[in-house]
Amino acid sequence: MILKRISILNYRNLQQVDLHFSDKLNCLLGQNGMGKTNLLDAIYYLSFCKSAGNPIDSQNIFHEADFFMIQGFYEKADGSKEEVYAGIKRRQKKQFKRNKKEYQRLSEHIGLIPLVMISPDDQTLILGGSEERRRFMDVVISQYDKEYLDALIRYNKALTQRNVLLKSETPVDEEVFLAWEEMMAATGEAVYRKRQAFIEEFIPIFQKYYSFISGDQEQVELAYTSHAQEGSLMEQFATLREREKIIGFSIHGIHKDELEMQLGGFPIKREGSQGQNKTYLVALKLAQFDFLKRTSRMKPLLLLDDIFDRLDAQRVERILKLVGSDDFGQIFITDTNRENMDYILHKVGGDYRLFSVVDGVIEPLGASAENNEAQ
Repeated sequence: MILKRISILNYRNLQQVDLHFSDKLNCLLGQNGMGKTNLLDAIYYLSFCKSAGNPIDSQNIFHEADFFMIQGFYEKADGSKEEVYAGIKRRQKKQFKRNKKEYQRLSEHIGLIPLVMISPDDQTLILGGSEERRRFMDVVISQYDKEYLDALIRYNKALTQRNVLLKSETPVDEEVFLAWEEMMAATGEAVYRKRQAFIEEFIPIFQKYYSFISGDQEQVELAYTSHAQEGSLMEQFATLREREKIIGFSIHGIHKDELEMQLGGFPIKREGSQGQNKTYLVALKLAQFDFLKRTSRMKPLLLLDDIFDRLDAQRVERILKLVGSDDFGQIFITDTNRENMDYILHKVGGDYRLFSVVDGVIEPLGASAENNEAQ
């Protein structure tokens, strides 16, 4: 899937943008705070029906505006077209359309346009709480497995209802608890099995990328833990219910799953240098790209937001060698330094377009010969 063109109105600081892209490499050059990341976020929005940075849609509307709109025009490998529209007005429901037809459920859209984004915010995968690492698994699996996404949505609905019951100051009939616990157990165990299968297949792919980028200097590991490994979730819910009534929320279930990230047998949060942490995160996301390419049978879009900070020259060189290969498809990359960007263009080579980003205004700076002819 290739994003040929994007049209944006009033998304964050991007008041009016209409851009045509290279099928291979698109470079956004500008100082921090100018809007480079906002453009990547708009592209992300068209894949996931939400912002990567701020899930509250109304807060992504430009200051004085009443709405935002994003339209993406895509082309598949067979030449067929896809048009995706996202829009929201203040105090109104979000609209999301594919080829001018509105979705009944936003979950139906997830997976149509596979995408992987690497950004400075990824450090929360290592430094943040377990919910960040669960979200990483959810984002990958949901893009190729509709049953997983449906089970996860139903589990979270049941979890919310059970927590309401646990907080209730009036007695609740046990049958009511059992109804929601049965849904949590069935969907939770389905989510667990799919997460476990994903991690087992994902680990060697991740280790391969880390080994290449680091030059075989360190050993890394991932370890998935879940209450579902301790036996029947239904039995655990029943055993803990009285204790959880006192606490007021559910302390057991797949919403407490953890993905332990290790370097040399120890938690990378404790052991890793800044460069090792960055290498770990880049390897995770490139492995995510590889995994999605295999499962969706198409090359995901790859968004690289200021990823070369804190990496030594050798690791940068190896990452560019990877993304410049035919294994990768369309790439969007941001940087604040023109020399860095010229180096990237030289190393990756091939078809490209270069854009300047200043105060939300995005203008072409240059293109490869193929794109100059197309223009």
